[in-house]
Amino acid sequence: IQFTPDLLPSDVTGLSIFNQKTQEFEFRPGPIMAQVVLADEINRATPKTQSALLECMEERQSTIDGVTYPMPSPFLVIATQNPIEYEGTFALPEAQLDRFMLRLRIGYPKPMEEIVILDEQKRIHPIDAVQQVLDVDELRQMQTAIKEVYVDQAVAEYIVRLVTATREHTDVYLGASPRGSLNLYRSAQAFAAMEGRDYVIPDDVKSLAVAILAHRLIVKSQASLREVDPDRIVREILASIPVATLTATSASTTVTPSTTPSA
Repeated sequence: IQFTPDLLPSDVTGLSIFNQKTQEFEFRPGPIMAQVVLADEINRATPKTQSALLECMEERQSTIDGVTYPMPSPFLVIATQNPIEYEGTFALPEAQLDRFMLRLRIGYPKPMEEIVILDEQKRIHPIDAVQQVLDVDELRQMQTAIKEVYVDQAVAEYIVRLVTATREHTDVYLGASPRGSLNLYRSAQAFAAMEGRDYVIPDDVKSLAVAILAHRLIVKSQASLREVDPDRIVREILASIPVATLTATSASTTVTPSTTPSA
C-alpha cells in the first residue's frame, strides 16, 4: 500500500458498496486483507488513515459498517518511512508504534557491501531471481515451534527488569508497554531458534533489546534538546541492569519446524 496524504481509511480496509442489481450492500475488501502487507512510507498518510491499521494489527480483524472481518493467517504488517523528511509527513501515534514488534534502521551499506550490490545487478535485478522457500503450512509450523523454545524464569525476569527500567528512566516521558515485554520475549525465542537452540540465553535478549524497545519510548523534551535518543537510553539500561543467570536449560540443542506444541 502506497501511503499518501489523500489516502482514506476505506482505501486501506475496504468498504461496502450498494449493488443496484441485487439491491444489497456488498463488501469490497481493501489491500489490508492479505497475509503480508507492506505500508510504504506510512508516515505520509494522515493520522486518521494510519489509525485504520490499529485494530488489524492488534486484534487480527477489521470492523467495517458493524461487521467484523478476520485477517488471513498468518498476518504481518511491514512499514517503511523516511526519517529525514518532515515536509508532508505525520508522526505515527504512540499506540501504532507500540504495535510494531521491532524497528530496523537500514542506513548506508558499507563500501564492500555496495560493491556486492553493483555486482548483483550487472545483468538482472536480484528480486527477479527470488524463489519460494516455504509454503504457508510450513510457516505456521515454524511459528508453532517458536513458542516451544524454552525461556528460563531468570531470563523472563531479566526482560521485565529491562522494560520496567524504560518506564523509570529520568529522560523518558513514556516507557515501553507490556507489549514490549511480550515482543522481546517472543523475538528472543525466534532468535534462539535461528541460532539452532531450543532455549533462550540472556545474550539473545541483549541482541534484540534496542530493535524491540527503542521505538516505543517517548523521550522528554529536555532530553531531546540534549540529543538523547531512545537507542542510547536502551543501551544505557542494558549496561546498568545485571544480566540474568540461567538456572536451567532444556536438554536438546536444536529446533525444527515440525515441533509439536504441548497440550
